[in-house]
Amino acid sequence: MKIALILALARYFHGAGMDEIRSIKFIIPPILMMLLPVLLIMAQPDLGTALMLAFATAAIFYLVGVQIWKFVVVISGALLSFPIIWSVLHEYQKKRVLTFLNPESDPTGTGYHITQSKITLGSGGLFGKGFLNGTQSRLSFIPEKQTDFILTVLCEEFGFLGALILMILYVIIMIYGFVIAHRCQSFFGKILALGLTINFSLYVFINMAMVMGLMPVVGVPLPLMSYGGTAMMTLFIGFGMIESVHINREMVIGRRGSIDDE
Repeated sequence: MKIALILALARYFHGAGMDEIRSIKFIIPPILMMLLPVLLIMAQPDLGTALMLAFATAAIFYLVGVQIWKFVVVISGALLSFPIIWSVLHEYQKKRVLTFLNPESDPTGTGYHITQSKITLGSGGLFGKGFLNGTQSRLSFIPEKQTDFILTVLCEEFGFLGALILMILYVIIMIYGFVIAHRCQSFFGKILALGLTINFSLYVFINMAMVMGLMPVVGVPLPLMSYGGTAMMTLFIGFGMIESVHINREMVIGRRGSIDDE
């Protein structure tokens, strides 16, 4: 669904001039395009994926030239409506937020997952305990260690050095995505490549921040590492589209706007 939304936004903004993009009336349709899947995902309920979709859309809005004051207005409105948002959250979602703020309040209950995650991350030290020699992961102290918390297993077995190498590889992939977007002559290709790269970056950032206790626990896999065929297939579809943008980078199709325009 995220890829479909990014494609729709790229098609909508393609060919639009800066005067149109900066018009409030012009950005209402893409906001509605974002709200529909976000509301459907939240109804599942899956707040983490819904927020990722909203963040990716906001990033695309910023990159195509939507003014900063509009973001300030939306963020201010969200903050003012926080009591209403909190009241409609499910009980487990509220517990995740409260556990994030104070995981030590219930270390054997709601705070168990993140507490064990931090212990596992630090137990590997600089070089780790060796492949398949991690005690925390082998003894199943980490629930769902093969999916959302796969980074803890990597850190325990290969240490800080292994995690650093993984992060460098992720950064290289992101740089390639941004370079491909920058070199593309088509505004549609630029938005598509940027949107897909930002989506990949959000997966990496949110998952790593989650397992380190910097964000509430959400169901976000670590790209190319977490177990799961659907996530892997979606990721490779995105990579294929970015590669398509690279192959067709010289093609210009009726562009009137540019990310670099004032």
